[in-house]
Amino acid sequence: MPGLGATFGRGGATNFQEDLANSDCIVIEGSNMAECHPVGFQWVSEAKARGAKVIHIDPRFTRTSAIADLHVPLRIGTDIAFLGGLIRYVLDNDLYFKEYVVAYTNAAALVSEQFVDSEDLDGLFSGFDPESNTYDEASWQYEPEEPPHSGSDDPAGAAAQDRKEQDPEIKKTDKAQAAGSGGPPIAAKPKRDETLQHPRSVFQVLKRHFDRYTPEMVAEVCGIEPEVFLQVARWVTENSGRERTTAWVYSVGWTQHSVGAQYIRTCSILQTLLGNIGRPGGGILALRGHASIQGSTDVPTLYNLLPGYLPMPHALQHGDLDEYCADAAGKAGFWGNKRAYMTSLLKAWWGDAATPENDFAFDYLPKIDGDHSSYRTIADMIQGKVSGYFLVGENPTVGHPNGRMNRFGLANLDWLVVRDLQMIESATFWKESPEIETGELAPETIGTEVFFVPAASHAEKEGTFTQTQRLLQWRHKAVEPPGDAKSDLWFYFHLGRLLRERLAGSTDPRDRPLLDLTWDYPTHGHDQEPSADAILREINGTGPDGRAVSGYLELKDDGSTSCGCWIYSGVYADEVNQAARRKPGREQGSVASEWGWAWPYNRRILYNRASADPDGKPWSERKKYVWWDEGAGRWTGADNPDFEATKRPDYVPPDGAKAQDAIGGADPFVMQGDGKAWLFAPAGVVDGPLPTHYEPAESVVENALYKQQANPTLEHIEGPWNRENPPLSDVFPFQVTTYRLTEHHTAGGMSRTLPYLSELQPEFFVEVSPELAELRGLTNGEYATLVSSRTAIEAKVLVTERIRPIRLRDGQVVHQIGMPYHWSYSGISTGDGANDLLGIVLDPNTHIQEDKVSTADIRPGRRPRGPELIEFVEGYRQRAGVPSGRVGVNGRDPVAAEAGEGSKL
Repeated sequence: MPGLGATFGRGGATNFQEDLANSDCIVIEGSNMAECHPVGFQWVSEAKARGAKVIHIDPRFTRTSAIADLHVPLRIGTDIAFLGGLIRYVLDNDLYFKEYVVAYTNAAALVSEQFVDSEDLDGLFSGFDPESNTYDEASWQYEPEEPPHSGSDDPAGAAAQDRKEQDPEIKKTDKAQAAGSGGPPIAAKPKRDETLQHPRSVFQVLKRHFDRYTPEMVAEVCGIEPEVFLQVARWVTENSGRERTTAWVYSVGWTQHSVGAQYIRTCSILQTLLGNIGRPGGGILALRGHASIQGSTDVPTLYNLLPGYLPMPHALQHGDLDEYCADAAGKAGFWGNKRAYMTSLLKAWWGDAATPENDFAFDYLPKIDGDHSSYRTIADMIQGKVSGYFLVGENPTVGHPNGRMNRFGLANLDWLVVRDLQMIESATFWKESPEIETGELAPETIGTEVFFVPAASHAEKEGTFTQTQRLLQWRHKAVEPPGDAKSDLWFYFHLGRLLRERLAGSTDPRDRPLLDLTWDYPTHGHDQEPSADAILREINGTGPDGRAVSGYLELKDDGSTSCGCWIYSGVYADEVNQAARRKPGREQGSVASEWGWAWPYNRRILYNRASADPDGKPWSERKKYVWWDEGAGRWTGADNPDFEATKRPDYVPPDGAKAQDAIGGADPFVMQGDGKAWLFAPAGVVDGPLPTHYEPAESVVENALYKQQANPTLEHIEGPWNRENPPLSDVFPFQVTTYRLTEHHTAGGMSRTLPYLSELQPEFFVEVSPELAELRGLTNGEYATLVSSRTAIEAKVLVTERIRPIRLRDGQVVHQIGMPYHWSYSGISTGDGANDLLGIVLDPNTHIQEDKVSTADIRPGRRPRGPELIEFVEGYRQRAGVPSGRVGVNGRDPVAAEAGEGSKL
């Protein structure tokens, strides 16, 4: 989550959902919260009952819109223009919280003389390399203090690491994740102009950058009336500042864009200018998906991160632990303790085998050497570069964009393990997928051996889930799983046990990492289920005495402590499973800090030091939350302070101070090297230090702000199986977006097989406006065919005013189509998959796909079947000037097919 991480230092939601009840205004943008997060939405309803304004900004009118005081139906993919307009409105009218901004942000910091803004380069920033489509961030840096802090901010090895980062192979490998989730290192604290008047101050750079985002420009780009924009601006600013706070809520409607990280950055800048971060009723809530999506990034199922958002080592850059930690050595902020976090992680994984003599087994860690993200891996599968694959709680042939490409990938493996509750399409693709009918997949030639391993559901296993507000909650097993279904914990523990038994006695050095793992968890029951409680304790960490540590402040870099995830350290403090706490709300305060446990250190609002002024006094009595108690000599309040509890507000770091000791008593953003929230990001995002409006990769509209049409650094996956629709194409003239329904669950495996849910939403449909229906001859309740460069799908038509045409100021009318993405060929309720229509183009920061905005054509009637479908789509490609999408059998590209590895279609 680099958007939040680069701004504030961590990638988690800043506030908790119950706190929305304390908001004076709530803006929901990039989310249909009422339908997709209905439990949390109760707090929005509570806020409205208390008098808060609720604004929903979304292309579709939904159940969230129906409850909101105002619905703003902007054009898909234009959120940066809208938010940028709000930033300009705040700056031009001096509506920013000046005392907060001067004290707590980098607004006063001076930017290097070498920096050139996108306003001066027509949509590009300085440092852009058109050959690699990447930025060199050197010109984005601060002008450092003179002299820098005693040279300790550039320890031995750090400069060498900086040079290594310029290696082309390293530059194209997740540079955005080089510092984990946030807190990217900076060379030195910057020069500052507290008056904010210096032309190179971040504040003045910000004003110039957003100067063109006028209400009229917002209206032209977003397709909304200027008076609607101004209504939002008034409500947001009137409900922000010293006495009032506004909250922003988003979900995948923001993240699934080619500029998704920058959507979140723009909101972060706005909320920081308004003084809404770290304060009750404010913040930015990143609504994660079902129960433990937050947990799956904290203790990650990601190739480029280690637990706690530590970056994965790079093979060309990190030859040893010293090189890995060099960027953090001597740095300010809690990321300066990177070596303690990493050493403790290595001790948790390899125990006595991790010693100072062997660099704490650092060499045991796998090292990344390129982009191994999900979609790049699927492309590698098609090309025969991947032998095996595990799918756990994921159904990519339905849930991912370009299902056809995903199915081709799976068809070129040697083996595939699918763990799920149902026999999902990603397990049966080889015999039932749409490409069997077209002849592009041939079951008798697919060599993939599929192992389906039934999984236990959340009610059939114990352990923690980490939900959207960083809250770990312990769940007890309600019932035993049926048949052969087993928990994920059971599966991986016993898989590891069997592999270790087979390798016992091996003298091959490459087997040592597996054989030396700490794999001695206690088991119980007939199935020898590993103890989830014991594993949570290992994640928490232990000290030299073998007892659970109380938090990451106790972690050391000398190997005397172990910790499986530093941000979770404290979840087992005092040898108590803190995640299992269930103290009723009537017995505690509104923050409910004794219900479960939130990382870090059970803080429910991050950066809450900012709820008090620099002297430690609440900004207002109405919004008091955490403050300095002079008599007690510590921070106190409704929540655990996200600050060192006894650090005085007037603390000034001495020369040479490191890590948290280098953070001043009036610097709330303790993960950042300068202790400030970053309005301008000198590092941490790869596509620009400031958000800039770009059109989606597949847009029907020309960029009205810059010559640069789309994000110049976006990631393409090249291949005949992933053709892209050209922008501004008359052949694909309509915008399409995908969304979720309350009645179905993501890729449908848990809902299309249930009769009562299938009855509620029985078939795949698409939403179109009456105007588009008339334009294309579509009839409500009848079939329509939608076509892109990937494939064609069919759906029933729902003609509705919930999705309206967007009329731009130049007279262009943009028609938008909404598609729920839950359907596929199996289950009780069946239909074509909406995601099959979409291509794969990625945000360069996160490798998340842009599937919330694409283009297509729509026409009445059902789609062709069999080989005729191939010819039908190929005809569209030819008319649009798109290269052929024909492939060999099982998706191998035409070159391989002509070489005799398959027949060319």
